[in-house]
Amino acid sequence: MKLIIKNILKTYKNGVKSDDILNISTDSTLENISLKPINHKGILFDLIIYIAVMFAIREVYFPKVGFILNGLFWSFSTLIVASWRMKVRGISWKDLGLIKPKSLIKTGLVTAFILVFTVIALVGFNIIADQLEFFNQPEAYSKSSGSKFGNLKGNWLLFFSIMPMVLIESTLEELLDRGFLMNWFEKLLSRTSLATIFAVIMQATIFGFRHSYDLSARSITVGLIGLVMGIAYVCFGRNLWPLIIAHCILNTMSMIDRV
Repeated sequence: MKLIIKNILKTYKNGVKSDDILNISTDSTLENISLKPINHKGILFDLIIYIAVMFAIREVYFPKVGFILNGLFWSFSTLIVASWRMKVRGISWKDLGLIKPKSLIKTGLVTAFILVFTVIALVGFNIIADQLEFFNQPEAYSKSSGSKFGNLKGNWLLFFSIMPMVLIESTLEELLDRGFLMNWFEKLLSRTSLATIFAVIMQATIFGFRHSYDLSARSITVGLIGLVMGIAYVCFGRNLWPLIIAHCILNTMSMIDRV
């Protein structure tokens, strides 16, 4: 509080608006307040429960409702667990970045950054993968991936009917992987620089593995997308909306490619 008052008094000497100084001072004060002791055992407990449910719930599959609805069931189940543990820790989704962006232009630029660097990362990986025999073997998922969404070839009616669910799933993945999982890994190591690097890598690894359950070109591809998303989240203000928009665009392009 003394720091805020001192900066306000300086504004009359320097000709700077007091509101600007107050905003800057308040931000730094909130950062100091957030540096309260972390319950590491509690955070570890949260992660164990969350990851266990994340993978266990995927063993439940309802054949009659299709892959997309099962995916939403898995994600919403995990969302309930994440929200429960967040409530215990006194943290909201707003705290993790689900807030209205301050600038639409910045949001658009960050979204474009994510899309561009995702393409660069995937193209680079494909060039490397083509040179490695390990990734030249046909993957089992490629034969059945089309059936997950039904016969989309030329079926635009089916495409538009399932796209809302695809976009919801894209949003949930950003909330869970970049919002909850990454922040909890950071908290586990007290949010140091190394903790952030560890968190970015771990969430990307789990994100990729969850989509394939093995070390394959698909899991690495999805992991690279998660890596770019995680880096963008850290570097551009930890707002989830650019990530959600970029994720929705990527999945929309992927679905259009199937039609």
